[in-house]
Amino acid sequence: MWSNLFSSVDYLEKGLNAAWTRNAVISNNLANIDTPGFKASEVEFEEIMAEAAGGGETAITLAVTDERHIQTRSGFADGDAAAEVVSEGEISARLDGNSVDIEHEMVELAKNTIAYYTMVSKMNSEFRKLDAAIGVN
Repeated sequence: MWSNLFSSVDYLEKGLNAAWTRNAVISNNLANIDTPGFKASEVEFEEIMAEAAGGGETAITLAVTDERHIQTRSGFADGDAAAEVVSEGEISARLDGNSVDIEHEMVELAKNTIAYYTMVSKMNSEFRKLDAAIGVN
């Protein structure tokens, strides 16, 4: 029972860590926009999270010993579903070999900022619910 008390907070923590990493990667890309030969990087997290939560071959499911049991996923272990930084490779539209597209980076930064503050708001909501359940004033 107690292990599931903070499961939503654990998921939000992983999302916040990924958003923080993504912000650092975007900032690095923007800082190197004039560096010849620099290859932009991206953060892959959503696909990894979906696979760890049951969307791929490594899906973790609950053991079902009775036909009346609910078929659901159990989540994932602490070490799973971490954000990965990947380089975009050799693709470059510029003559100097730099692959940073400022418009793309600014859109990604705006999306990431909105996602980050949404997750912070949701985490605050989870803690307010816990505070109300405990009855601390």
